[in-house]
Formats: sequence, C-alpha cells, structure tokens
Amino acid sequence: MKLIVGLGNPGSAYQRTRHNAGFMALDRVAARHAPAGIPRAKFNGSILECSIAGERCILLKPLAFMNRSGTPVAETLNFYKLSPASDLLVLVDEYALPLGKIRIRASGSAGGHNGLADVERALGTRDYPRLRIGIDPPPPAYADPADWVLGLFTPDEERTLSPGLDRAADAVETFASRGIVAAMNAFNPDP
Repeated sequence: MKLIVGLGNPGSAYQRTRHNAGFMALDRVAARHAPAGIPRAKFNGSILECSIAGERCILLKPLAFMNRSGTPVAETLNFYKLSPASDLLVLVDEYALPLGKIRIRASGSAGGHNGLADVERALGTRDYPRLRIGIDPPPPAYADPADWVLGLFTPDEERTLSPGLDRAADAVETFASRGIVAAMNAFNPDP
C-alpha cells in the first residue's frame, strides 16, 4: 500500500492558487484511478482509496492549512502502518522550479516550504519522498513569497502548468508500481 499526499489549502478561496499545485496534481491522479470515487473525511483530511498498477493506494488531501499538514499525514501513515521512506509520496508546489517542471527526491530538506516543514516535524524525519511541482519564482514586485504562492494562477499559467500536472500523475503511477528510484530516473531528466 502507498500513501500519496497532495499538499494545499482547503476552501474555494485557495482552489486555483499556486500553493495548491499539490492538490491539483492529486486531483489528476484521482481522475485517472478513482473517477467515481467518493472521498471520505478522516484524519483531518479527505481520503480516497484506489488501485494504481495493482497497488492499493490512499490519496490524501490534508484539510488543515498548509503549515499544519503534518499531523494528518502522520496519523494516516500510523493508522495504515506505512513507512515514510518507502510508502509515502508528498506532492507539493515549488517556486524555485519553472512553471510545470517537476522534481522528485527520496528525501531532503523542507527548503523553506512550510507544508514540508510540518510534515517533517510530525514524522520526525526528512526521509520521505517528495515530488515538487514548479510554480515559477516570485517576480521582483513580490517582497513576500507568501503573496506569490497564495496568488491565483492566470489562465495562461494554468495552460502551461497542465502538462506538468499530467507528468506528476505519471510519476505517481511509476512510484506506486516501481518505487521512488524508478520515478526519479524516469521523471527528473528534462523531457
């Protein structure tokens, strides 16, 4: 069993914001593998079960705000008795990457991302896979990066992002079927 987590902020006000790229990517996975699924509320999150390449998967959107995402992730891992290092993949936005580009790592630092920092705090480890989805760096006019990540994607940006979300969903499928190393080898090189 694998736990695939999309990080974002709950509520319609945040639905199309850059900080919700993790939710958007998880929605692509759900559309492919659980199109008729009905999410359940559990662990302060929205959970959907599906099968990806024969592997049972739990898709989780924590419904705590981004900087409180860790507790729902840890509670779900503990309930299903899963290992952060081998059974978890966290999908998250990244403003250090160009819009729509993805990067996968088996472990690492939070890199200033409050959602990843809270996941690390709750798990007590940095050793869990993460897939970062590029949202572009903030333009110079943005003194505070929070204003950038909480801003809405423009329609043009959404069109540019869309293939990256599909690529992220492809990477989730590879992770579920063949593991993190195979996903990194297949999706970290530029297409």
